[in-house]
Amino acid sequence: MIGRLRGAVAEIGEEEALIDVMGVGYVVRCGSRTLQRLPAIGDETMLHIESQWSESAGLRLYGFGAREERRAFVLLQAIQGVGPKAAMAVLDVLSPAELASAVAREDKAAVGRASGVGPKLALRIVTELKDKPISDGLVMTGPPAAASAVPTKPAPTGDAVAALMGLGVAEVNARRVVEAAAAKLGDEATVQALIKAGLQELGR
Repeated sequence: MIGRLRGAVAEIGEEEALIDVMGVGYVVRCGSRTLQRLPAIGDETMLHIESQWSESAGLRLYGFGAREERRAFVLLQAIQGVGPKAAMAVLDVLSPAELASAVAREDKAAVGRASGVGPKLALRIVTELKDKPISDGLVMTGPPAAASAVPTKPAPTGDAVAALMGLGVAEVNARRVVEAAAAKLGDEATVQALIKAGLQELGR
């Protein structure tokens, strides 16, 4: 089974992307968050893949920008009544860290914001995901406003996106070029380096 793809973005649709890997095009189903973060057509990307096979549909590939998103997708589908579409819908409204926090707080309303997820299914999700390793990050168990008394340092990517938006770049484009720059420059990239790389990608 395919677990990861690295190649050029050939096409981006409403629910899927076509990734060209050495001349072979792979159709990968992605959530809206992942699709928005893909680089421009022709640029290289890497997606974590969950491969699924069924007699009716054959092989289907589901792609995610982060390993923990793929893990959350698998955990969600282990719950009765949650198929690929519902799992994708949950991850479109909640990141793995946000989902883990919602589960810890038993916040079924947050999970219920996902398209096609009703109150009963939302309750089942927060109940059955209890104590499951959804996210690699810190899980907040209290209300969001009182999560921590210690201010956290903002991520360089967030500052870079904000700076580009301040220069008149649309949020979707700003996030796309900054995410691409962060992937190339690594975790130690500074805000200034991300902004410079983003502007170069935009041709400014």
